[in-house]
Amino acid sequence: MPIRWGDMDAMGHVNNTVYFRYIEQARISWFDEVNAAPDPAGEGPVIVNAHCSFLKQLKYPGDIEVSTLVGPPGRSSFEMTHEIRLVGADGLAGPVVAEGGAKVVWVNFPAEKSVPLPDRIRTLLPAA
Repeated sequence: MPIRWGDMDAMGHVNNTVYFRYIEQARISWFDEVNAAPDPAGEGPVIVNAHCSFLKQLKYPGDIEVSTLVGPPGRSSFEMTHEIRLVGADGLAGPVVAEGGAKVVWVNFPAEKSVPLPDRIRTLLPAA
């Protein structure tokens, strides 16, 4: 995904909050890809925490690659981790510039309670 001019702050580098947006987009893209978008009238994923380690500054212009990995399932949750890499002029992703993730919990939105992960999601996750 592209680094946008508006992603930068007064210090001339991508603001730390924007890394969370990059991770969010990767997470949402994964949910879209596996047909698991949240259904406000039913069930879906929410995050209960998020974290990011900033290893190197990013600056406009440029492109990044965000890799997404999923962890083993619990009863109603699993971890997602992400690695952000700057893409070079050769089109290849370089070293990790940030790493982060979130704990995802499957919930019943009307009941406002966690529920067991659906089998269709559980089968996508690695064994514990």
